[in-house]
Amino acid sequence: MAMQHAPIIAPSILAADFSRLGEEIARIHNADWVHVDIMDGHFVPNLSFGPDIAATVHRLTDKPLDVHLMIEEPERWVERYAQAGAHTLIFHVEATADPVALARQIRALGVRAAFSVKPGTPIEPYLEHLEHFDEVLVMSVEPGFGGQSFMPEQLEKVRTLRRTIDERGLDTLIEIDGGISESTIAQAAEAGCDAFVAGSAVYKADDPAAVVDSLRTLARR
Repeated sequence: MAMQHAPIIAPSILAADFSRLGEEIARIHNADWVHVDIMDGHFVPNLSFGPDIAATVHRLTDKPLDVHLMIEEPERWVERYAQAGAHTLIFHVEATADPVALARQIRALGVRAAFSVKPGTPIEPYLEHLEHFDEVLVMSVEPGFGGQSFMPEQLEKVRTLRRTIDERGLDTLIEIDGGISESTIAQAAEAGCDAFVAGSAVYKADDPAAVVDSLRTLARR
């Protein structure tokens, strides 16, 4: 699938008002992607929504859906989310025994494959397998709840990924999620991120589209 050029701004609809989902998606008309957080109440201590809402979001926008599966046994669910319209499926390495096999399964569905690591999970064991992935999502907060503070120490993983990807000439994108705002995005961009998930910073603002533009400008600098 075609590469998009950084910086990619991917607002998380977890922070949106679900009673007005169509309007809320329209408020981020200038975003690059829409980030869809799926939580099962087991892998993370919170519950969000499932494939039906993901399919609704897909109907409401023509933007690529960046679907983050914070769930146990992701292999059982990737087909459902592919059918729901996911452009990228991100699973957690902590939730699967064989990340490369799962990446192959996802790509076979015609969807971009990505993995995510929690803050406490080292990135080094996964560096040798990066060619199987279109994207890596570094969590800069503990997954499960919106509105947490950014953990700058997680940028070490981003720098390691950036070095490895560039040295090997891969086109794997680096995405960051957690506490991304106008005060943190520049340091994440400087560390080497291509794509930025922002929830509260976008949706708690009076003018979400203006924040999307501002984030993009700050990341470009």
